[in-house]
Amino acid sequence: METKAGGGRTDGRLDWMRRINLAGVAVLALWFLLLPGLWLARDLADPALRGPGGIPRVAWRVHKSLTPRYEAWARNRLASGVAAHLNLYDVPSTEWPMFGSVFYLAATEALQEEWERHPQGPAPRDYARGAVEACADLITDPVHHTWVRQHWGDGYLHRENVFFRAMLIQGLTSYERLTGDRRHRALLADQAETLAADLAASPHGWLHDYPAECYPIDVFAAVWSIRRADSVLGTDRSAFVTQALRAFSGPMLDSCGLPPYIGDPASGVPGGPSRGIGNSYVLIYAPELYPDVARQWYDAYVQNFWQNRIGAAGFREYPKGMPGHDWLMDQDSGPVMWGFSPSGNAFGVAAARANGRFDHAWPLSGQVLAAAWPLPDGGWLGPRILSSVSGQHAPLLGEANLLFLLTRQPAAGVPLVTGGSLPPIVWGFFAFYLGLGGLLLFIVLRCWRRPFCGAVPLPRFQAFLWLGMLALAAGLWFSGLTLFAVAVLFPALCMPCTARHSGKAPSACTLPS
Repeated sequence: METKAGGGRTDGRLDWMRRINLAGVAVLALWFLLLPGLWLARDLADPALRGPGGIPRVAWRVHKSLTPRYEAWARNRLASGVAAHLNLYDVPSTEWPMFGSVFYLAATEALQEEWERHPQGPAPRDYARGAVEACADLITDPVHHTWVRQHWGDGYLHRENVFFRAMLIQGLTSYERLTGDRRHRALLADQAETLAADLAASPHGWLHDYPAECYPIDVFAAVWSIRRADSVLGTDRSAFVTQALRAFSGPMLDSCGLPPYIGDPASGVPGGPSRGIGNSYVLIYAPELYPDVARQWYDAYVQNFWQNRIGAAGFREYPKGMPGHDWLMDQDSGPVMWGFSPSGNAFGVAAARANGRFDHAWPLSGQVLAAAWPLPDGGWLGPRILSSVSGQHAPLLGEANLLFLLTRQPAAGVPLVTGGSLPPIVWGFFAFYLGLGGLLLFIVLRCWRRPFCGAVPLPRFQAFLWLGMLALAAGLWFSGLTLFAVAVLFPALCMPCTARHSGKAPSACTLPS
């Protein structure tokens, strides 16, 4: 230790910590900012995002990255038995594991179909077979049915419960189409037959998802799932599909002419207006079931919900002109800001693609991919952060969901519309990734060349604390608690802390505060 002119003291015993942190910041700037910016530029150059050129390349990359992680997570969750002891009303721990597994199966099926048209490299059904089997085991696992059994009793597979039963049908259809394995055929046939019969026998074509909760958008998805199961079962439920349109016609639509978000099955009366997340979800499936109706609904959706605002373009969560709905937090839509619906616009990518509206799919895809925060390992950080609220229950839902959305293709016979442009907010993301990344590298270089100055109080304690924080951040990251990992890592990178002096002395330079 020595005294400097001006009264300050220097202590170089923890200079190694400072240099490790600076090197760590440089690596993080490259991994989480500069390389993501370059990856995003490459992804947005894909013509499949702007028109009917097949499944975008980014979906293939993410699927290969997600597959081993999803298999490991699903197997660990099955072995843990945690699904038997959940809070009945905690959606992330109950719904999300099932939903994510169905999304993964559907995305893998779409990629396999694309591979069969243009074979190149290993087939998805081959390299993803372990994950496909793990997903099928999870969605059919009786322990993972505990929450709906608590809602509906032991007859939960034959009593309303539309959302869950539709998930089973969709997931098992994808499973058999991928593998040809008929081991779940009896369950699939039973669910398709009985749910179709229950919907046909209902007063207005609607049934509950949960007691006292009816979401017509889930009924619509169930109709699509039942019809798609025909491709595996060899049945023909076209007459059922025709009859099911009664649930989405006339007074059972909202004032915009769109399916309401909630409704009353007994009276057939909508319980509120349509919403962005619901419209986008329904319009993924509508072109296959009712092409003419789908075109009407899509046009009404654009007319009443599309907006260009704050440099962004996309769908609102509530119709234009509805006061008090520009800012809100909702479990399904996410945080609504300036009226934009995060979930509605993510699902809107798939809705636009399915309806052949690439003039909307292109700007929506650009914004969604920019916000997804691509990583060099092939995954997406943004969806991981959003899914981290579930802890270990469904940390991969966001990536599986977005993968499902990007693998949707235009329905047969829909008119194709191209055009559109990237909104300014996409360039703002580039400025964030490349600008902030470049700034951090500049700071690292500047600090590395400057001497370490200042007295370090409790150096041993700071060293042990720093090591402990790094270990904790790593544990949180690999546990799927991404936000908590970042919250612990950031202060660790600002160490060591130096004492303040009254005299004039150079300050320590790790990261400027």
